[in-house]
Amino acid sequence: MSGGKTVAIIGAGPVGLAAAAHVLERGMSPIVLEAGPEAGHAIRQWQQVQLFSPWEYNFDKAALRLLAATGWNSPDPKSYPTGGELLDRYLTPLATRTPLREAIRTSSRVTAISRTGFDKAKSKGREQAPFEIRYQNGKGPEVLRADAVIDASGTWFSPNPAGSNGLPAIGEREHAGRIAYGMPDVRGVERARYAGKTVAVLGAGHSAVGTLIDLVQLADEAPGTQAIWLLRGADPAKSFGGGRNDKLAARGELGSAFAALVAAGKIRIEAGFGVTHISSSEGRLRISAGAGCGARSVVADELVVSTGFRPDLAFLSELRLRLDPAIEAPVALAPLIDPNEHSCGTVRPHGARELAHDEPGFYLAGMKSYGRAPTFLMMTGYEQVRSVVAEIAGDSKAAARVELVLPETGVCTRGGVESAGAAGCCGGPAKTEPSACCADDEAAKKAGAKGCGCS
Repeated sequence: MSGGKTVAIIGAGPVGLAAAAHVLERGMSPIVLEAGPEAGHAIRQWQQVQLFSPWEYNFDKAALRLLAATGWNSPDPKSYPTGGELLDRYLTPLATRTPLREAIRTSSRVTAISRTGFDKAKSKGREQAPFEIRYQNGKGPEVLRADAVIDASGTWFSPNPAGSNGLPAIGEREHAGRIAYGMPDVRGVERARYAGKTVAVLGAGHSAVGTLIDLVQLADEAPGTQAIWLLRGADPAKSFGGGRNDKLAARGELGSAFAALVAAGKIRIEAGFGVTHISSSEGRLRISAGAGCGARSVVADELVVSTGFRPDLAFLSELRLRLDPAIEAPVALAPLIDPNEHSCGTVRPHGARELAHDEPGFYLAGMKSYGRAPTFLMMTGYEQVRSVVAEIAGDSKAAARVELVLPETGVCTRGGVESAGAAGCCGGPAKTEPSACCADDEAAKKAGAKGCGCS
């Protein structure tokens, strides 16, 4: 039923390569356009980071079938890879040793997508027109036509700015040389930049937490290193996570380790700090929040902005997208991942139906499909592209089928209120022990432990 379709895939990361593997299995032709010089280019920017999920959750099944034919040796499914190991032991072999190597075009940055002969406003006959993808490589501008497009280009290279209103803080662009985004390798390749310095880290998610932990470790090795945590919210404990109850154990351990460092006074905390201005102060950065009599500031040598990411939609302006106005995710997916409502880490498995737009044959997948929401898991993206490729091939039954069970995190937030005692979160409510936050915490304390780690 696929009719030998050509499917253009934007991005040669884990989800993009998984999409290409499924396209091949369906008898269609994938063409993967990767902006970087190699597959997995975005992952190379954070290759020092250990993933929260073990190998068994980071493989796509169609990709594994391609690798098996090459004599590839699988890593221990229960061990936890770093980003670099994910590249070396999985993505690079997949991109270079399987038939996918013929489909990948590196150093090919997509600049625009439309329908051949149709602008955004023209409707009659639109669905029959092929997609026209323009991209830039070392030879100059190129044009590719395809029957369907899967945009799995991610969000790594479009980070959120420091300003608490979603805009760059005043002075942020002018001081870009002292500002990094995401999760820089402060103890590795960028050690010289941060060792012995006062470093402010803005954010409350896992990237901020991981960077702060690394800075504390760097301080043990390089005296004079000081970490300042700039937190927009008022409650630092919300960043500690689910502890032992997190079904992604490495994620729970990270939160517990971070909580211990905060309790020990290793990290200076500035809560309720919504950055508004960044300026110079005797060769350093003055980072300011608030206005009038409530204004305050900190002075640091470097600023790391770990406030999440947003999708780059500029090259999709001639396509008919249906995006939630707040989350910038497909409208059917947005309610499932809206961080205003929950941060459980559990999202109902979804696919072509939830990812569909008013442009038949076009799909956002992977991290980019989540818009500004931060709860994406790699295996969610694998399920997305399995379903999407089945739909493109005309197999609607397979597209509608759910083939994924996601792990739950231990602590949920719904409607902005932490509910560690909710059913399914942290073991349910405590029964008799007033100091316990949940049943698991109560049982741990009765056994003589300090608790389960989720309070």
